Amino acid sequence: MDRRYLTMIAELYNGGPVGVETLAAGLSEPRDTIEDVVEPFLIQLGLIARTARGRCLNARGWQHLGLAPPASNQGGLFDSADSADK
Repeated sequence: MDRRYLTMIAELYNGGPVGVETLAAGLSEPRDTIEDVVEPFLIQLGLIARTARGRCLNARGWQHLGLAPPASNQGGLFDSADSADK
């Protein structure tokens, strides 16, 4: 069950954030089971983070699955490639 949970976040939602209701529906499990049984262990291991926006896969989670995190297509706040600098 833990592996299905992690794989769903990684493959379907690019590491998150994704809501617990969405995860529960996708795994065909009640929300309570996800929150009370599955997530506490994964949070303790540092594989996922429970944020205000939803559940996110941490770097350890990607490593555990043997997958590379997706490349971010958003630039950083202080990227020097900004045209306003010129």
